[in-house]
Amino acid sequence: MKCENWTSVVLVLMMAAILVVPSCGKKRISSVPYSTPTLGEEAPMGAGDASELKEETLGEENLGEARLREKMDEERQASERELFQNEDIHFAFDSSALSLEAQEILRKKAQWLRENRQVKVIIEGHCDNRGTNEYNLALGDRRAESARLFFVDLGLDPSRLNTVSYGEERPIDPGSSEEAQAKNRRAHFVVED
Repeated sequence: MKCENWTSVVLVLMMAAILVVPSCGKKRISSVPYSTPTLGEEAPMGAGDASELKEETLGEENLGEARLREKMDEERQASERELFQNEDIHFAFDSSALSLEAQEILRKKAQWLRENRQVKVIIEGHCDNRGTNEYNLALGDRRAESARLFFVDLGLDPSRLNTVSYGEERPIDPGSSEEAQAKNRRAHFVVED
């Protein structure tokens, strides 16, 4: 009888083990394809959905970064264009010779023009108010032409470079001091649109 009791106990334990072990195993992931939920039912998220969501989020982040880089690039280009236009070269009294400082500025401008091949430039020649109108128009023309020829010598296409002389007609400083006169003896650069 003792043997029968042990056999019954072992049998009961084996049955319990068979029933308990499968329920403790890992949960299986269904291989059933994703189906559209019905009204009021929430859609289950599959493994593919999470990666698509992650890719979409990364795509939006990359798009935001790309837009930011694009905006920064546009601002940089606008700043460089503004510097190109606002940095004049200056001349000595009654001269169209380029100083070393003027040549250095023109080299930087030439580099910018090489990087922006679509740009055309008007080089304006200006003078102070000493001398006749005719003389100053001719001197302004020589000043603009000396800058244009320097650009051409640096390898820029002459068809991108136009000149105009305003003589004393458009002073940057209307004062009569030597400082004001020196500011007016210049070549100014305008990007054509």
